[in-house]
Amino acid sequence: MDEFVVYILYSPSAKRIYVGYTSDLINRIASHNIFSKSGHTVRYRPWVVAHVEFFETKKEAIAREKALKGGQGRQWIHEVLLADMSHL
Repeated sequence: MDEFVVYILYSPSAKRIYVGYTSDLINRIASHNIFSKSGHTVRYRPWVVAHVEFFETKKEAIAREKALKGGQGRQWIHEVLLADMSHL
């Protein structure tokens, strides 16, 4: 059975976040930090995993990713999640 993950990455050096979803979290994180040669996440390396949520369907994961990228989701990320990352 496939499992889908919504993840939030944090770049301590740039103080930036990245929200995405995948069915292969380990390889996706490696892609962000090691393998990719171009794209948005390359310039803000290294990324640390700040948060993950698991879903049974791709549709649920996409909906949650969109919610986190919206106004209330971004507010939650900054007020709750990133407050715990202040030591980085």
